[in-house]
Amino acid sequence: MFLAADAWTAHIFDGRWVSGAGGTYEAVEPATGNVLGVVGAADPADVSRAATAAAGAQVDWAARPHDERAAVLRRAGLLFERHAEEIEGWLVREAGSVPAKAALEVRFAAAECFEAAALASHPQGLVLPSAQPRWSFARRRPAGVVAVIAPFNFPLILSIRSVAPALALGNAVLLKPDPRTAVGGGVVLARVFEEAGLPAGVLHLLPGGAETGAALVEAPEVRIVSFTGSTAAGRRIGETCGRLLKRAHLELGGNNALIVLPGADPDKAAAAGAWGSFLHQGQICMTTGRHLVHESLHADYVAALAERADRLPVGDPASKDVALGPIIDERQLLRIDALVRDTVAAGARLAAGGSYEGLFYRPTVLADVRPTMPAYADEVFGPVAPVVPFGTVEEAIALARDSEYGLSLGILGDVGLAMRVADAVPTGLVHINDQTVNDEANAPFGGQAASGTGARFGGPHANLDAFTETQWLTVRGDIAPHPF
Repeated sequence: MFLAADAWTAHIFDGRWVSGAGGTYEAVEPATGNVLGVVGAADPADVSRAATAAAGAQVDWAARPHDERAAVLRRAGLLFERHAEEIEGWLVREAGSVPAKAALEVRFAAAECFEAAALASHPQGLVLPSAQPRWSFARRRPAGVVAVIAPFNFPLILSIRSVAPALALGNAVLLKPDPRTAVGGGVVLARVFEEAGLPAGVLHLLPGGAETGAALVEAPEVRIVSFTGSTAAGRRIGETCGRLLKRAHLELGGNNALIVLPGADPDKAAAAGAWGSFLHQGQICMTTGRHLVHESLHADYVAALAERADRLPVGDPASKDVALGPIIDERQLLRIDALVRDTVAAGARLAAGGSYEGLFYRPTVLADVRPTMPAYADEVFGPVAPVVPFGTVEEAIALARDSEYGLSLGILGDVGLAMRVADAVPTGLVHINDQTVNDEANAPFGGQAASGTGARFGGPHANLDAFTETQWLTVRGDIAPHPF
C-alpha cells in the first residue's frame, strides 16, 4: 500500500522517516472514535533542526534546472491520481469527509501539482528601461524556506496549495498539518513527494500543536509563513511575523453572505444555499454563513431550505451513503450547538435541525434572525443557515458589508442587479448565480480584512507574489565610470 503504516508510524519526515522528539499523535476517526494510526509529533528542537537542514537543501534545489523541478511536480500529480482511492479513504475516515468531497480534494491536489509544474517555467521577471547604458531587470528569486501551517477541514487542499508552488519556485518547505488530520494533510504529501523524487531535506513534515507552530514562525531560516486557519491565530502569527520582518500569507475565517435577489427562483436558490451552508458540515472558510433573502421570497426560501435540510442524511461517511459526516471533534460541536441555542433563545425560529447525536450535527436552518444574533454575527463553522430578509438592494448591500470578514460573496438572481451588488461589497471572491463555496487551482484565492491578507494562492501571479522575492539586476558591458 502507498500509505503503508510501517513507514510513517510514529515518525516525522525530513526526507527520511525519523522519530520526532515531540512524541506521537493518534489519528482518530471522528465518526467512530477508532484509532486509525499513530503519527509522529515534532517539538521546537525538531523544528530548529528541520529549518537548518531545509535552508541547506534549498540552495541546491533552487539551483537545479526549472524543468527538473517541474518533473518532480508532474510526478507528484500523477501519484495523487494513481493512489486516489487510498488517499480518499484516509480523508473520509480521518477528516469526516463524504466520499465526493474526498475525491474533490485529491483531484484538486493533482491539479495543484500540474499547475505548479507549469509555474516553474513561467516568466519570472521583467526587462526595465534604464536611463543608463545597461540592461536592467526585475527578476524573481526563491524566497528560501517557507513554513506552511494547514488546518483540519480540507487538509490536503489547504496544504498542497502552498507546498506545490513553493517547491516549484525553488523553495524548501516546513509543513505543519493540524494534528487531527496529520495523515491526510501531512503524511500523504510527504509520501507523494518522497516517491516523486524530491531531494531529501527540501520538504519536512512536522505535525504538532501551538508550540510547534510558534517555533516554525520564529525559526530564523523561515522567510515566509503561509497560514490557513482562524482569524485569532492568524492575527498572532501576523504580529510575530511583523516583529521579525517576515512575510505572512494569512487565509483566515469568513462569515460569507449569500444574497437572493427579487425575482430569483426560490427553489433553485435554496438548493444553492443548502450546498453553501451544509457541504462538509459547514466546516469551510467559504461556507455560506448569512442568507440574505428578499422579503418577497423569504417565506418560500426558508421553507425550501428547511425541507432540504430535513431530508439530508447524516452519518458515518465510511459506512453509509450520507450528505454530511461528523463534526471534527466534541469541542467544535458544542460550540456550534451553543451558538444555535443562544440564537433561538434570542428569538430566532428553528426551522430545521438544531440537534445532534454523537458528533453528527443535523443541518440547521434558523428563521426570524436578526443581525445581532450569535449564529448570524459570528462565524459558526458548522452546518447552520441563518436567514434574514431584506427590502431593498441597498439594504442587502448594507447587510453584506456589515461584517469584519471579507472572503466570499454569492449573489443569486438578475445579473445586472448582481453586478451592482458585487461592485459595492468589498470581498476577495464574488460568485454571481452561485453560492459562496468555490475554488480552482488556477484561480486567485484570498480574503480581505479579518479574512486574510489577500489573494496569495492560485494562479501564476498570486503564487509568484507569494513565494518569490523581487530582485533588481543590472548588467553593463564595462565597469561603470564614477567621479570618485
